[in-house]
Order: sequence, then structure tokens, then C-alpha cells
Amino acid sequence: MNNPEIKKFIKEQSPLFWSIPENKKEEISTELLVETILNYGDKKAVIQLLNLLGIDKVAEIFFNSINISQRRRGNYYELTVNYFTHVFNRYAQRNIKQPTA
Repeated sequence: MNNPEIKKFIKEQSPLFWSIPENKKEEISTELLVETILNYGDKKAVIQLLNLLGIDKVAEIFFNSINISQRRRGNYYELTVNYFTHVFNRYAQRNIKQPTA
């Protein structure tokens, strides 16, 4: 269940979640939230996401998602994977599992 701040953030970014019915948007998973914002959000949205969840949590979700399978990794654009891998490697805590290749 998402807290009120995250629900407000999802509502502000509602157009990015166009494929999700309006009555289901506030209850999307954090994995989908992170994936959508990193892929399609603007700079302001990414910064808001990092402030809401924390860079370590976002990095953990990102790395877990791209490490699960090639299919899940394919949900992210190649440039998004490359860019945020570098960002999180530099700024997130080192105890996060890194991509295996």
C-alpha cells in the first residue's frame, strides 16, 4: 500500500501511467513506479522519486529488476539501464547487488 505522498506523486505523474485504469493507479507497485519514472519521467520526476523513496531504495529496485531476467531488463530502455547503472554505482550505497553482465 502506497503512502499519501507517493499517491500524490503518482497522481501528478498520471499521464505516464496511461495504460493503468484510473482507479488502480494509486496502488501500483514500487517496481512499476520506479521503472516508469526512470524510463519516461523528466528530471523533476526522477528527483522527486529519489526524494520520496531514497536513492538506495530506488537503486535496489532498479538493480533487482534488471537482474531478474533479460525479459525484465528489457522493460527498461538500453540508455536508461546504462545511465542509471552509472548513477547508482556512483551515488548509492555499495551493498546493492550490481548487474552481473
